[in-house]
Amino acid sequence: MVALVAPPSWSRTWRECLGQEAAWYGTEEAIRIADNVLYYQSGIGGWYKNDGSVHSSGHAATEDLAEEQREAHRAALRKRTFPCTLDNGATHTEMRYLATVHAATGEDRFREGFVKGVRYLLKAQYPSGGWAQFYPLRPGYSSRITFNDGAMIGALSVLDEVANRRAPLDLVEEELRAECSRAVANGISCILKCQIVVKGRKTAWCQQHDEKTLAPAQGRVSELPSISGAESVDVVRYLMSIEQPSPEVVNAVEGAVSWFERARIVGVRVVTVQDDSLPGGRDRRVVKDPKAESIWARYYEIGTNRPMFIEQGVVKYKLEELSHAHRIGHGWIGGRWPARLLAVEYPVWRERGGRGER
Repeated sequence: MVALVAPPSWSRTWRECLGQEAAWYGTEEAIRIADNVLYYQSGIGGWYKNDGSVHSSGHAATEDLAEEQREAHRAALRKRTFPCTLDNGATHTEMRYLATVHAATGEDRFREGFVKGVRYLLKAQYPSGGWAQFYPLRPGYSSRITFNDGAMIGALSVLDEVANRRAPLDLVEEELRAECSRAVANGISCILKCQIVVKGRKTAWCQQHDEKTLAPAQGRVSELPSISGAESVDVVRYLMSIEQPSPEVVNAVEGAVSWFERARIVGVRVVTVQDDSLPGGRDRRVVKDPKAESIWARYYEIGTNRPMFIEQGVVKYKLEELSHAHRIGHGWIGGRWPARLLAVEYPVWRERGGRGER
């Protein structure tokens, strides 16, 4: 086992670890973090989630693990009852990090960890082509095909780069690469079949889809079947990245972009205001502003395109109709998620003839 040692004063977030200059990934610091990432990798090749919002490498990036800590952690990992996850960037970001450190160092252990992750993603894919939030599967909504928080697109993008031999993810033998190519084709087919069609017009995607029927599906109690103004953006970005897209892929992009245009909300903006009569002394409101930039809602009602505000499974159509805690606690409206896609990325894609640039 490689000793995992770090300067005691050192601190870096996992997000920062993923965005360094190429030369940094060959440093002692980057290698130490990569060894921590390997330490947290499960026996089946994925990475666990530590709590409700942080996956394993959130700790791997900062921990100085002494031998006694490693043994204590191993014991705790063996007792875990929840599986590995793609939620909040887990697993696919660890894989990218290992591949990048391998490119800088040539150390085989990082390639081996990456390949083990590839096999995990292949095993976790549904026959219908999608990925659930967790694998092995666990009961409930998390077993549905999950576009939420980039889960499916994160997994598919990694396998796509492996299949197309894109450095630094060009690390697998030909037989495994062929498996990745088949998985990518199946994943793209799943995306196309999941796209919600209303009265013959393609729209976008729900946060979750049924793993068998591919119909929009409920997630948590506040995540009813709907069209997502947020998660759908990365789905379109992935489709636009395909170098030689089929006519079906091109039509899917065009349909989604058209829907984003129809779903624009104009003439209003979302503001946070001081209100000492409320818990925390603040409130969130939608106010009129003819000069405001376009915004989008997180959830749109299928068939009407009305923004949805959901509390305890009940749909409301105005932010003010939610309780204070729900108004403050979720980004229901006000997002600019598709703005750059519509203004910059989609026009460039059209100029290239509807082809991605690898």
